[in-house]
Amino acid sequence: MATAGWSKDTDRAALFGVGLMLLAAVFGAIDSVLVRHLAGSVHPFVMGFTRALFGLLVVLPWIVARPGILRSNYRFRHALRAALKLASLLAYFVAFATAPLADVTAIAFTSPIFVTIGAWLFLSERPRALRIAAVVIGFVGVLVVLSPGRQAGISSGLLFALLGAVLTALIQLILKPMSGRDTTEALVAWNLIAMVPIAALPAILVWATPTPYEWMILAVQGLLGAAAMGCVTRAFYFAEASLIVPVDFLRLPIVAALGFFLFGQVAPMSTWIGATVIFVAILLMARSARGQVRPQP
Repeated sequence: MATAGWSKDTDRAALFGVGLMLLAAVFGAIDSVLVRHLAGSVHPFVMGFTRALFGLLVVLPWIVARPGILRSNYRFRHALRAALKLASLLAYFVAFATAPLADVTAIAFTSPIFVTIGAWLFLSERPRALRIAAVVIGFVGVLVVLSPGRQAGISSGLLFALLGAVLTALIQLILKPMSGRDTTEALVAWNLIAMVPIAALPAILVWATPTPYEWMILAVQGLLGAAAMGCVTRAFYFAEASLIVPVDFLRLPIVAALGFFLFGQVAPMSTWIGATVIFVAILLMARSARGQVRPQP
C-alpha cells in the first residue's frame, strides 16, 4: 500500500511538472507574438531593458520577503550570465521581428545540441555514440529549417535565432556548476537583479519613451518572461528532464497557429520537417541522459 501511494504521488508530481512546462510553452509562444507586434515601434534594446525591469518587479516582493535567497557563492558569474541572457534575448527579439515565428521557434530548440557540444569541449564530458548521433541529426534538422539552397539565401533573422540558441547554450554551461552551490531561487533573483543595470546602458543610447499601450505590452512581456522562468524551474523540480523537455516542443504548433491567425504567416513544410528532426535529436539526448543514471542496488 505504501509503495502504491508513493507511486501515485510520483505520477501526480510528474503530471504537475508536465503541466507547468506546457504553461511555460504557452507563455513563450505569446511572448514571441508580442515581440513581433512591437517590432518597428520599440527598439530591441528598450525591449530588453523593460523585460528585465518588469521581470524584477514581479519577483521583488518575493525577494523582499525572503532576503536570505540572495546568498550566493558567485559575483562575476551572475553579471556574466545576465549579460549573456540579455544578448540572447536581443538576438531572439531581432529574429522574431524579421523572420517567420515558426522558423525562429524551431531554431531555438537547437540549444540543447550546443549544450552537448559545449559540455564535450569545456566540461570534459565524454562523447557517447548516441549523443554524437543526436548532434548530427540535430544539425540536419537545422539545415532543413534554414534551407540554404533557397534562392533568397539564408534569412538574417534565422541567423540571429541561431545566435540566440548558441548564447542560451553558453548560459546553461555557465549555470551548470553554479547550480551546485547556489539555490535555484538565488540564481533566478540575481539574474534579474544584474540584468536591469546591464540592459539599461544600451537602452539609454536609443531611448524613445513608449506609448501607454506599448508600456502595457512591455509589462505583459516582463510578466510572461518571469512566469515562464518560474514554471520551467518548478517543472524540473517535479519531473525528470527527459519527461518535460519534449513538452516544450508544443510551443511550435502554438506559435505557428498564432502566426497564421495574427500575421498571416504559413509555416512551410521544411519548417515542420526540420523541427521534427530536431525534436528526434533532443529525444535521443534525453534517452542518453536517462541511460547515465544507474539504478540503486
